[in-house]
Amino acid sequence: MGPSGVRNRKGFVAEINVTPLVDVMLVLLIIFMVTAPMMTQGLEVDLPSTTSKALRQHEKPIMVTINKQGEIYLEKVKVNASFLVQQLSSLPDAKKEQPVYLQADKNVPYGVVVAAMADIRSAGFKKLGMITMPADKKK
Repeated sequence: MGPSGVRNRKGFVAEINVTPLVDVMLVLLIIFMVTAPMMTQGLEVDLPSTTSKALRQHEKPIMVTINKQGEIYLEKVKVNASFLVQQLSSLPDAKKEQPVYLQADKNVPYGVVVAAMADIRSAGFKKLGMITMPADKKK
């Protein structure tokens, strides 16, 4: 039996065949489900857990500081973004296993901080910590 539609004088079916539409939609759904996890970009940040006492350090940590004017300092030396990547990349692989601590002024634009985080990650460091001030306890 054929589709239950009204046939006009030339014998064409007056119903819309939705099978190709459903096939295309299922293929698109599968493509989006496969590609969606790959489209997310971001930086993984391993923040130190909060404790009541300062964490003990076996070695002096690598400090990257961004001041209010957006200037970047590696330890206490002023650097630009490309020199930061170059200096961090030149460190031995054993040193790249320890965390880098990023300390940024609260008035620095978000984009500058994220760019510095991306530069640190591109230099090969996997552990990145953010140094913040604890919030004042409200009474």
